[in-house]
Amino acid sequence: MKNNDQWVNNMKYYNGINANLPTFNENGRLEKGKQRLNRNNVQNSSLFNGSDDNCDDDNGASQAVENIKQVGSVTDVNPIKDICFISIIGEIEGHTSLPPQSKTTKYEHIIPMIIGAEMDPEIKGIFLLINTVGGDVEAGLAISELVASITKPTVSLVLGGGHSIGNALAVSTKYSFIVPTGTMTIHPIRTNGLVIGVPQTFRYFQKIQERITNFIALNSKVDRQSLLDYMYNTDEIAGDVGTVLTAEEVVKIGLIDEIGGFSSSMKVLRGLIDKNIQ
Repeated sequence: MKNNDQWVNNMKYYNGINANLPTFNENGRLEKGKQRLNRNNVQNSSLFNGSDDNCDDDNGASQAVENIKQVGSVTDVNPIKDICFISIIGEIEGHTSLPPQSKTTKYEHIIPMIIGAEMDPEIKGIFLLINTVGGDVEAGLAISELVASITKPTVSLVLGGGHSIGNALAVSTKYSFIVPTGTMTIHPIRTNGLVIGVPQTFRYFQKIQERITNFIALNSKVDRQSLLDYMYNTDEIAGDVGTVLTAEEVVKIGLIDEIGGFSSSMKVLRGLIDKNIQ
């Protein structure tokens, strides 16, 4: 009798966890037409799939990782919910796609993020992390103009380098930082591909350069003439025109506000947020 009870209990166990086995009643007889259980119907489904909370956490983590892979944003994985972190890394990609081996920042990804941060009432400030070699001038200037025009507090931090159009991106925020080992390259614009050798082409480049120069001079403390002197310097870079400036030099000429790291930048941004709320 004891063995029979044990056998019945075993049948109950199998009926509960294995959808591929036939179902039996307490007398040990096969039940026909009875709906078999599957993993979704098992009461303790966490044995197979984990709890519902774990599934949600896993999905959220996967989405956050995918967000970093595609956009380079850390907003979704950071516990700070009132600050939008935006990274400008590699080369800024504009209207033309760059080779797949290039590390790029796509301006069609960055612009919606900035607009979303401006419109979201829960976002109180924007932190711009910059480590770029430059890139598409039109795209970089478009991002810079957008950052400069929003009403919420903004702070930028140049990590490694903020070269070429990265100058405009760095000064587009309300306050700017550069790490002690950071550098910034100031040089005239240049182009690739077909160039028509007529005076109109030179005047077109000159107008674009004026737009960038005016933006940098307007959004920083640098003297316009000093900026042009560094830009057209022929003694600094071999085989090129321009100047590579260290962190101390860019702060000295007024291009960047202060030398500091992440903690210093966050402290200033928090101060701007508190002042903006008041």
